[in-house]
Amino acid sequence: MNRLNAGMKLIGFNDRGDREKDDFYATPPEATHALLAVEQFNGEIYEPCCGQGHISEVLEDAGYQVESTDLVDRGYGTPRVDFLMESKMRDNIVTNPPYGKLALQFAAHANALARRKVAMLLKLQFLEGVERRQFFSHTPPATVYVFSNRQSLMKNGESFAGGMMALAWFVWDKAYTGPTVVRWL
Repeated sequence: MNRLNAGMKLIGFNDRGDREKDDFYATPPEATHALLAVEQFNGEIYEPCCGQGHISEVLEDAGYQVESTDLVDRGYGTPRVDFLMESKMRDNIVTNPPYGKLALQFAAHANALARRKVAMLLKLQFLEGVERRQFFSHTPPATVYVFSNRQSLMKNGESFAGGMMALAWFVWDKAYTGPTVVRWL
């Protein structure tokens, strides 16, 4: 960093140094219940960022057959599976991917692998950006379900105070041909 930039920090920079390794912020069960209240899935579901199983367990409790993997071994599902290297087609993909630089890659790859639907829990700001606009122009979501209340993800798999974010479920449906619909949860 040169002297001109030495005192400057990027917006969103985590100066506390407490960002979770590998962007692991687990999904509280109520967020997945909210998705299931508005979407149904036909066929099996693949959860490629299963962490400690928070999304997978809610899906299984709802009667879905779920394949759960993760890059990191967090004690649930099949560990050391790099989703971005996967090539096997799946019926549906439901996940809370890393929000850092990989969110767009995850969305594009999930849409290439899914036969039916993709549902991704993402920051609402995923809607903005030149690269994402290009992605949305050829791969528009069917529905974006915006949470009316800010959500607090789980740090290290456990609830914690703070971390309230504007989140939405972005759902791509291969059978849908209309414009993207925005709804609120």
